[in-house]
Order: sequence, then structure tokens, then C-alpha cells
Amino acid sequence: MRVHSSPVGVSPRRRPTGVTPAQVVALGFLAAIAVCTLLLALPISHSGEVEVSMLTAAFTAVSAVCVTGHIVVDTATAWSPFGQAVIVAFIQIGGLGIMLVASLIGLVLARKLSLRGRMFASTENRAITTGDAGRLARGIVLTTVIIEAAVALSLTLWFWLHYGVHPVEALGRGVFLAISSFNNAGFAPFSDNMIGFATDPAVLLPMCLATILGGLGFPVLLQLRRELRRPLHWTMNTNLVLTMTVLLLVIGTAVIAVFEWSNAATMGSMNPAEKLLVAFFHSVQSRTAGFNSVDIGQMTSESWLVIDVLMFIGGGPAGTAGGIKVTTFAVLLFIIITELRGEGAVNIFGKRLSRAVHREAITITLLSLAAVMSSTIALMVITHLDLDVLLFEAVSAFGTVGLSTGITSSLPPAGQLILMVLMFLGRLGPLTLGTALVLRQRRVLYELPKERPVIG
Repeated sequence: MRVHSSPVGVSPRRRPTGVTPAQVVALGFLAAIAVCTLLLALPISHSGEVEVSMLTAAFTAVSAVCVTGHIVVDTATAWSPFGQAVIVAFIQIGGLGIMLVASLIGLVLARKLSLRGRMFASTENRAITTGDAGRLARGIVLTTVIIEAAVALSLTLWFWLHYGVHPVEALGRGVFLAISSFNNAGFAPFSDNMIGFATDPAVLLPMCLATILGGLGFPVLLQLRRELRRPLHWTMNTNLVLTMTVLLLVIGTAVIAVFEWSNAATMGSMNPAEKLLVAFFHSVQSRTAGFNSVDIGQMTSESWLVIDVLMFIGGGPAGTAGGIKVTTFAVLLFIIITELRGEGAVNIFGKRLSRAVHREAITITLLSLAAVMSSTIALMVITHLDLDVLLFEAVSAFGTVGLSTGITSSLPPAGQLILMVLMFLGRLGPLTLGTALVLRQRRVLYELPKERPVIG
């Protein structure tokens, strides 16, 4: 047994006290959800066409703050302009992160952040550094504003000039869709989501661009902004995110196109170019955004399973995407390749992967699988619906995607509460939430002897 000596004057049993960064993040999200729920419960938020209960307001609030897009009432008809403004505002807050907003307020008031504050901000955003949090925050906000403004302008002009929508209404639609797209939220100001624009690339492609950029993650966006023409300087994280994003987009587009090509209920009647547009759109949106341009409930079971996988993987870390993240999936993939080759260290893009990352990737994946599987089983018990639709619903909620086969609004209150918990878990991440629940952490000052069980 190996014993680690403790620093002089420090008791080995001393434990850190106070609130952990993960707890602050969790409490921040809960506070935002509570405020959003209260605002959506106000009569001014309702259109009057649909009855809105407190559970409906809470479900929509969780979906907005966790940038999911799951709905139990039609966004276009159930909520008034004020209610829709509340939804899009909290989508923006959830996308940027509660702790980022708190950091910006702290910068305005104190013009500086303590080390602990920087740790809080880095925990929420999965940042790779705890350097100048103020400069990081300003970079994130500036990047967000530029992308959302460009997409909003493009969509506004198209709605106005091509569809003849009143300029004010066109602006509202453009801003709503731009914010929802970049934050990977999936909320749309239309009753049929984006089905009415299924064959219009001028609407769908800008949304896809915003979704992809938001899903890359802020560390990747900021590095690309600084070193776009110097790929040799890119970090392992940037290389992994870009490589896996392109790979999953291509595979997703190809597979969805194959399975839906002749499906008369989705894209069967479209021409080849339109079919490819629909397949690409859903490949993009399945990785945590949640918009749909065809009826998801009419897709084949094979497409559902492919989308399940895409939703579970998600996008890049430190961004607006959910899922276990493409970096986690890539790490597991490289671990498998290394093990099959019989090599000792996992090498990625000319660099050796830390063994601590191995454990983190495995832990995140297994906890995520446990959350999805246990929730699916619970939904099966209380609803008696088929496995494929319930699994789709659970993965969509955990991946903060929001796609649905059409059963969300028909679920009993207990089922909707399960989805709310999944959305919260999926936004914060199993490890972050788990750390928030642990009030004290104990440092182990010894190691036990090694022994290897039989595997396989």
C-alpha cells in the first residue's frame, strides 16, 4: 500500500468547506427555471387560445432554460408575444449559462473576478482554462451577438422580401429563430415547427449554420477566430470537435436519406435536391437543436434509431449543445482503437491523452446511459407505450434536443416530470450535477495494491 504524505501543517482529514462551483451552477439554473416558470404562469404570457397550467409553464421553462425545445403546447398559439419573448430570453440565458451572466454582472460591479468566481464560470462552460474570465466572457458574448445578428438579418430579409411578411413580424421571426438556432433550442414560432419551409434552403441553411456554430463550443469558436489559418496550432479539443462534427454530419445525412428516401410520409414526394436538404437539416438538428422539417412521428424506426445515436452524442463541449459531447465519444473511440492495437497509451493527433480523461469519458457515458435507460423504463411503466417512441423521447430530453414523435403532450404529469428531470440532467451533465450533490469531498492519501480481474 502506497501512502501519500500530506503538506506540513495540513491535517489529512481536513475537507474543503463552502459551496462548490457545480452547486452554484445547479442553483443558478434552478433559479432561472423558477423565474421563467413564474413569468410564463402570468396571464399576460398566455394567448387565451390554449389553457396553460402551472405544470405546462414549468415544463416550458425547463425546456427553454435547458435549451431543449420539448413542448407540451404549441408555441405559436399557446403563448402571447410577451410569453414568446420570455421563452426566447431564457433560451439566451440558458445558452450563455447562468454563471456567465453572473460573471458579467460581477465585472460591471467590481471590474474583477476572484479566483473562485473564475472557477464557477469555467465549470458551467466546461472551459479548458481558468485565465482571464472577463476577456473570455466578452469574447463569448461578442461571438454570440455577431452570429445571431447575421442569421437574424438573413432570415428577416427573406421572410419580408420573399414571403411578404410585415417587416416587424419578419424581424420577430428572424430574431426568434436565430437565437433558438444558435442556442440549439429547437423552439419555433410556427405551429408545425419548420415543416412549412422543408424545401426552402434560404431558411433552413442559415439555421443549420447557426446550430452547427453553437454546437461547436465556445473554445473552438474562439480559437478559430484567432487561428483559423493556422491549423497546426489548434488544440486536441478543436481538432476532435471539428473532425467528429464533419464525420457525424456526413454519416447522419447519408443514413437518414437512405431510410427516408422513399417514405411517402416524409420526403418521398420531393426531388433529389430537396431530399438531400431535408436529410442534411435533420442530421444537423438531431445533434441537440431539435427543429424538424418533416413529421418525426412518420419517420421509419431505422431513422429513429439513427437519430437516437446522434442525439445521445450531441455536439462540442463548452457550447450550447447537449449530449455526452463529441469529444467524449471520440475519446471512447480512440480508446477502443488503441486497445485493439494492443498499444499502451492513447494518442490523438500527435498527442498523448491523459488517463484521467479516460475515466471521465467512461463515467459520463455510463451515467448518461443509466439516466436514459432508467427513465425509459419508468416511462414504459406509467404509459405502456412502445419502447422505440419512449426511448426516442428520453434520449431527446437528455440530449436537450427536443425532437418528439408526437407523444410529449399526451404523457401523464409523472411522465412530463421525468422528462423535466432528464432535461435538467442533460444540460448540467451527470458529473456536474453529481458533484453539486456532494457537500464534501475527501482526499484519499493512499493507494491499494493492484489486481486485475478477468475481462471478457
